[in-house]
Amino acid sequence: MYKFISWNVNGLRAVCGKGFADIFEDLDADFFCLQETKLQEGQIDLEFLGYRSYWNYADKKGYSGTAIYTKHEPLSVTYGIGVDVHDHEGRVITLEMEDFYLVCVYVPNSQDGLKRLDYRMTWEDDFRAYLCGLAEKKGVIVCGDLNVAHKEIDLKNPKTNRMNAGFTDQERAQFTNLLDAGFIDTFRYFYPDQTDIYSWWSYRFQARQKNAGWRIDYFVTSENLRDRLEGAKIHTEIFGSDHCPVELTLK
Repeated sequence: MYKFISWNVNGLRAVCGKGFADIFEDLDADFFCLQETKLQEGQIDLEFLGYRSYWNYADKKGYSGTAIYTKHEPLSVTYGIGVDVHDHEGRVITLEMEDFYLVCVYVPNSQDGLKRLDYRMTWEDDFRAYLCGLAEKKGVIVCGDLNVAHKEIDLKNPKTNRMNAGFTDQERAQFTNLLDAGFIDTFRYFYPDQTDIYSWWSYRFQARQKNAGWRIDYFVTSENLRDRLEGAKIHTEIFGSDHCPVELTLK
């Protein structure tokens, strides 16, 4: 059994001051994926016994960034998706394992006023093509902050948020396109009708206390791993970031 954790930490140095090491040890994952590390190389020395780590830093300081801690040595490691326009923000790390690819991703936010929505659409098409290419070779596990709530069930206030970043018709349609291309939203696979479980809450308006959240952090797998899906969780009890960790277990 493999256990995977994904967490947008919204600044790794910040969350280290809020018990990150203890949380990491308690969760005891085979693979622990991070988004929004907001680091440059050499700014943190954070190793855990039995794990090796891989880092992708954005060119821009204090921005974006991803990392993977793993107990299992990969066959190969790739940074980015091989499309230059997308590969300067530290958004993707891919570990090739014996029987699957693990892709940690921090998807671009469409931003206020949707000023980055057009770019986001290009990203979605290119990233989906990248994943489909991997899936032709072996199983694919994609995890991270996908910056979209797919259905109305995936956020507290769908009516008032329609066409806001993360809940535009265009972003939601792109997530549908990914599923239609042969991928599974693992949380919905296990809990198709579960309401009021979210992975991100605004720091404003006491959103977390009121559970006025969004489910925008995912584990998505290729269809050929369906028989190995064992369980999915969203760790709403874990604090330290405006996101909480999400989990997948695989036979």
